[in-house]
Amino acid sequence: MLNNAVIKPLILFTAVAVLAVMISLLSRSFAQEVPLVVHLDEAKWTPPGGGNGFPVGVRTMTLGVDSESGGVTYYALFPAESHFDLHWHTYNEYVAVLSGSVNLVLGPESHSLSAGSYIVIPGGVNHAWDVPEDSDVVILVRRSGPADFHFVSEN
Repeated sequence: MLNNAVIKPLILFTAVAVLAVMISLLSRSFAQEVPLVVHLDEAKWTPPGGGNGFPVGVRTMTLGVDSESGGVTYYALFPAESHFDLHWHTYNEYVAVLSGSVNLVLGPESHSLSAGSYIVIPGGVNHAWDVPEDSDVVILVRRSGPADFHFVSEN
């Protein structure tokens, strides 16, 4: 049997540990985001890249990364007549078409999308993008976890 000399410090230690965990959780819950205002017409795009399944000439601009999930939010600009090979991601992807148009293969279905369209691409779902020849397309992407690309070989 434990005596009071052991029990009281043990209770105090446990209470302090529980309090520290609660403070840590509360500080995460109330963490303040830093205000951010970005205008698309002032975007600072990366140099054109792509290839190996990615659209040739693609340009991006990162807007932020969620500190808890690692999910990134960014603009992507796909040039006219570009193609993004069939691929999937581990985490959900949320996309809004901001300008231009794009044809999206999402699972077994195809969709013609234009400015104002919104897409939810669940993790693990195959998808591909084709941009028509008439104009570039700009999309806003948010991911629920770190970005990964798993290309699917089409036989």
